[in-house]
Amino acid sequence: MAQVITPQQAAALIKDGSTVALSGFGLACVNEETLIAVEQRFLAEAAPRDLTVVHASAVGNRRDRGMSHWGHRGLIKRWIGGIAIASPGLAKLIQEDGCQAYNLPQGVITQLYREIAAKRPGVITKVGLGTFVDPRVEGARMSPSSTDDVVQVIELAGQEWLFYPSFPVDVALIRGTVADEHGNLTLEHEGLKLEVLPIAQAARNSGGIVIAQVESIAAAGSLDPNLVKVPGILVDYLVVSQPENHFQTENTRYNPSFSGQLRVPLEAITPIPLSERKVIARRSAMELRPGAVLNLGVGIPCDVGTVAAEEGISDQIMLTTEAGAIGGVPAGLKDFGHAYNPEALVDMHSQFDFYDGGGLDCAVLGLAQADSHGNVNVSKFNGRVAGCGGFIDICQSAKTLIFAGTFTAGGLEVEVAGGEVKVVAEGKAHKFLLDVEQITFSGTYAAQRGQRVLYVTERAVLQLVDGVMTVIEIAPGIDLQRDVLDQMDFTPAVSPTLSPMPAGLFREVWGELNTLSTPERTASVAALS
Repeated sequence: MAQVITPQQAAALIKDGSTVALSGFGLACVNEETLIAVEQRFLAEAAPRDLTVVHASAVGNRRDRGMSHWGHRGLIKRWIGGIAIASPGLAKLIQEDGCQAYNLPQGVITQLYREIAAKRPGVITKVGLGTFVDPRVEGARMSPSSTDDVVQVIELAGQEWLFYPSFPVDVALIRGTVADEHGNLTLEHEGLKLEVLPIAQAARNSGGIVIAQVESIAAAGSLDPNLVKVPGILVDYLVVSQPENHFQTENTRYNPSFSGQLRVPLEAITPIPLSERKVIARRSAMELRPGAVLNLGVGIPCDVGTVAAEEGISDQIMLTTEAGAIGGVPAGLKDFGHAYNPEALVDMHSQFDFYDGGGLDCAVLGLAQADSHGNVNVSKFNGRVAGCGGFIDICQSAKTLIFAGTFTAGGLEVEVAGGEVKVVAEGKAHKFLLDVEQITFSGTYAAQRGQRVLYVTERAVLQLVDGVMTVIEIAPGIDLQRDVLDQMDFTPAVSPTLSPMPAGLFREVWGELNTLSTPERTASVAALS
């Protein structure tokens, strides 16, 4: 029978030098009560110390919650994670070399928990080859004190693979909705199921403990076994949360359409105003084929789902999120990872299994920096650690890959009207560089695999053609030399069949995507592949 304890008692159970694994995506499934209590204990007693902390995705609200509670020198000795940027306190600690830091792909970390639970040696995968995770590049190291080799290159069946070794987990911090007196845990109000189960299994089979945060306790035997996600045999301690420490997402305490208790009319989703963001989302949406399974990244890529809903083609495609939502319409930045009206919610590690095997027909991801080799960086800028998240996993598996973002950054102002775009004030920072600061996506590896890769902006579309960055489309109203080539730190190829981006993209009302999403459109897109 699981023991109900206070957050302070939970914090006291974590010993110096422990390896702690946390579930979480934003604030979904985050054991916030224990995170707070550990911070309070550390500030009062300087304990626990020298923790190794492992989490696959963002754990925080980009301000003061989640892993920001643990951003103290001495509390963490080693960080192994997918994203740091959602926890500014943690990101600052890493930037100042206050701990060892290793940034691994999100999907790989979720899959590692299964290998740990089963006492297998680790994850063998191609995810990460050619990127900063590859030990021949940076070996996933994100701070000067990070000197260990946490990733290895191996040869198996005549092919190169990356090997991510297993390690024991001493403490699992997970979260659910309701637990009964035996510790059986449900997740029905969580909009994501994440990696809660394998983390608990990994800790249990490592001889560690499992501490779960819940909203309430039910009598033993009163829960529907179909709703139990984590069986009580895996749960040692229960912490009952305060409502303010049990948000469903970074921004939302509880939205029943995220977790399947009801469906909302899609018309209720706020349309995107006409801007460069909408232009980019519309042009990216033109690549969608009927029946396609998609993943959309945070920011502008997420707007592609809203455009699809506005244009009435949501029923022709299947949107997914790496966190485990399948179907519906992906939510925006502060609710990222969730979806309105999902058709299914699967475990995050299972979603990445599907992705890794080639299940994604198309992915639209962010464009922070690109370079002359087709590489993209979203993980580290001027020494500031953001983290790769699921970017690497998704990039290397999608059949068609679209990087979507503005052409320049830092003060960019454009005017979109009358079927064309005009640059009012150019961004101060170039995004198309000679070499990116860190390789989160390898253009060279993509070219070797023959992957179709596009770079969609408000003024031009580029494509990686036989490993060469090539301008294939230009927006009406844009001067190729002044507005495109002069705003790049390298000279790309220009397609001999350079064509204009459709003028309809730049009008208040488009209404053409449903027409384009036909067998003829599918054939025309396929012809470009």
